[in-house]
Amino acid sequence: MSIFEPSEPKKPITQIPQKTSWKDKIVWVVILSIFISSIFGFLAGAISGTFFSSEIKEYFQKLSSKLSQSQITKDSGEEEIPEYLPQTSEEKTVIEVVKEVSPSVVSIIVTKDLPIIEEYWEELPFFEFKIPQYRQKGFEKQEIGGGTGFFVSEKGLVLTNKHVVSTEGADYTVLTNDGKRYPAEVLARDPGQDLAVLKIEGGNFPVLTLGNSDALEIGQTVVAIGNALGEFRNTVSVGVISGLGRTVTASGGGLVETLTDIIQTDAAINKGNSGGPLLNLKGEVIGVNTAVALEAENIGFAIPINKAKKDIEQVKTLGKIVYPFLGIRYLMITDDIQTRYLLSVDYGALIVSGDQPGQTAITPGSAAEKIGLREGDIILEFNNEKITFDNTLAEIIMKYNPGDKVVLLVLRDGKQKAFQVNLGEKSG
Repeated sequence: MSIFEPSEPKKPITQIPQKTSWKDKIVWVVILSIFISSIFGFLAGAISGTFFSSEIKEYFQKLSSKLSQSQITKDSGEEEIPEYLPQTSEEKTVIEVVKEVSPSVVSIIVTKDLPIIEEYWEELPFFEFKIPQYRQKGFEKQEIGGGTGFFVSEKGLVLTNKHVVSTEGADYTVLTNDGKRYPAEVLARDPGQDLAVLKIEGGNFPVLTLGNSDALEIGQTVVAIGNALGEFRNTVSVGVISGLGRTVTASGGGLVETLTDIIQTDAAINKGNSGGPLLNLKGEVIGVNTAVALEAENIGFAIPINKAKKDIEQVKTLGKIVYPFLGIRYLMITDDIQTRYLLSVDYGALIVSGDQPGQTAITPGSAAEKIGLREGDIILEFNNEKITFDNTLAEIIMKYNPGDKVVLLVLRDGKQKAFQVNLGEKSG
């Protein structure tokens, strides 16, 4: 038998506080920090997961909508092209000017009935071969030239160059910027300048604003518009005014003319641009493109618009262009002319005949003949205005009208003599 000694009743065990070291404290802080971080990390992850899940879902919904819209646009053939934005203020101005004035610029088509030549072979008698022969087989209307013009009246008046519409027996058609064709009538050709006015039937045509060519500056930006090469309608070129007051001799359309007080520009002016407008950046016409230097790059010429204003008004009121007319053929005296003709003066207009038949010094029946002017006379002054190479007789006489009475100071045989004359009329 086993006898157990009675034991003492058990007491609850209570942890007895002990002295804690600094290492133990650090361990507990680290453990506590990890525990707290875990809790907050879990909560933040849950919240952010919910938020970003919503954002991602919304992003993909928008992307899906854009892709769907893009697919619809492509399927419907209406793909949207972003609008071009001008990069400089000058570029913006040029674009606006071109848009504004283009409907007022027209192409002029020149056609004529030309003979149709047919080739055939003719047998020679007693020979076994044929020779080519040619014969006319009727006529066919063909395009033989072209140019440019622009509206100067809502009623269908079109300003262009004279050499564009100088072909005898030709028909002229005006082609507007919207593709409409109008038969045109030549109302007047300027007898002294390379200008002409056409008329088409209709109304409410867009008219260009005429500027002031007396206020131009060298270096000023200009825009030229025209039917380049007679093929590329309303071609635009941009440049500057390269010179003012030029004098050039130009040929074209069977005409040879000396043009004075002309604008020079480096804006490209090609064949077919003749008669088109030269514009400033306000969209105003300051010149009529008329010629180009073939042996150079980008040297073009335009008639100042102020010279055309009188023509336009005369056509509107009189139906024609009239000039004051003296009736002489002359050379402006320069150093070379003075040396060649052994002249005693270095200014004025020397009356001379031409080298070709009919080029007489004095026009028969003219005002000059009536007062007794003759070959070899030198006109020094026109109504007290000195005649020089920079102030030509042609420029001075244009200040007057047919019928005006003026006084000419003439040098003849070394002596000066005054002549009073009533100016005649020359129409085109």
